[in-house]
Amino acid sequence: MLSGSQSPSRAARLAAGAAGAAAAGLVYSTVIERNAFALRHVTAPVLEAGSSPLRVLHISDIHMTPHQHLKQAWISELDSLEPDLVINTGDNLAHPSAVPAVVQSLGGLLSRPGLFVFGSNDYFGPKPKNPFKYFKKDHKRTHGEPLPWQDLRAAFTERGWLDATHAVRELEVAGVRIAAAGVDDPHIERDRYETVAGRPNPLAQLRLGLTHSPEPRVLDSFAEDGYDLVMAGHTHGGQLCVPGYGAIVTNCHIDRSRVKGLSRWGASMALHVSAGLGTSPYAPARFSCRPEATLLTLTAVSNGGDDAAVDLTLPSLEVVTT
Repeated sequence: MLSGSQSPSRAARLAAGAAGAAAAGLVYSTVIERNAFALRHVTAPVLEAGSSPLRVLHISDIHMTPHQHLKQAWISELDSLEPDLVINTGDNLAHPSAVPAVVQSLGGLLSRPGLFVFGSNDYFGPKPKNPFKYFKKDHKRTHGEPLPWQDLRAAFTERGWLDATHAVRELEVAGVRIAAAGVDDPHIERDRYETVAGRPNPLAQLRLGLTHSPEPRVLDSFAEDGYDLVMAGHTHGGQLCVPGYGAIVTNCHIDRSRVKGLSRWGASMALHVSAGLGTSPYAPARFSCRPEATLLTLTAVSNGGDDAAVDLTLPSLEVVTT
C-alpha cells in the first residue's frame, strides 16, 4: 500500500479528470460532431392563403476545402430530396481551389430553381483569429486572401440559379409566385439595402428576403417593406454551444434566441437562420451544434389571416441524419 505522501492528491486526480474530459471533448467536437451532418425539417406558414405548399432546401456556410470528401458526398445526396427551390446564403468557400468541389457537390441541385447571396468567406479566405474576439460584436474585421467568387458566381448562374445580391428577382416555382430580393454580406458592411428597397410585388404569394448575416438593420428593412420570410446563415448556430444553454455567441448583432432555426422578426415576418454545414479550417470544431441543411415546407397562412398568432418559435424540430 502506498503511503499518504505517495498517494495522488485529490487536486491532481481532479486535474487529470478534467484534462481527460477536455481531451475527449476536443476529439468529439473536431472528429465526430463536425462531420455528423444532419437534415432539419421545418414547417413554416408564410405563404398567401390558398397557396400550394412549397419545399425549400436551405444551404449555408459550406466552407468547403478540396479534400472534404465526406461533406461533399453528403451534400451530393441532398438532390434526392427533390426540393422545389434551393436557397444558398453564402460562405461556400474556405480554399482558393474549392470552387470545383462546391459545384460538383451541389450537382443536381444546380439544375433546380435556386437563389443565392454570398458571404465574406466567398470573397476572402479564412485566417487564424483570436477566438475571444467573437465575444465582442464590433471587433475589427480582418480578411484573408481573395477567393475566386467570380468563378463560383459564374458556375451558379450558368446552371440557372439567380443571384439575388442587390437585385429583385421574380419567379414561379411549383405554382407559387415568388418575389425575392437580397443584399450582400452585412457582416463586412457590403449591404446596400437601398438598391432593393420598397414593397415587393403585391401579387406574389411569397415575398422572400436573403442575406448572409442576419443583422437587425437589414431584417428591420425587410420587415418594414412587407417581406414574409428572410433566410440567412453566418452564425453557425453558435458552433460551440453549452448543452441546456445554447449558443454562447452569435458573431453578429442578432440575439442568441434566434441564432438558428425559425423565429419571428417583428409583427409578421418569419426568419430562418441556418446553422450551416461547415467551419473555418482554423476552428474545425462543433459542440452541441451539428452541421446541418434544412428542408422547409412553406405552407399557407390560416384563412383567418391572423398572421401574428402563428407560432414560429418551433421549440422542437425533427432532425433526420443521412
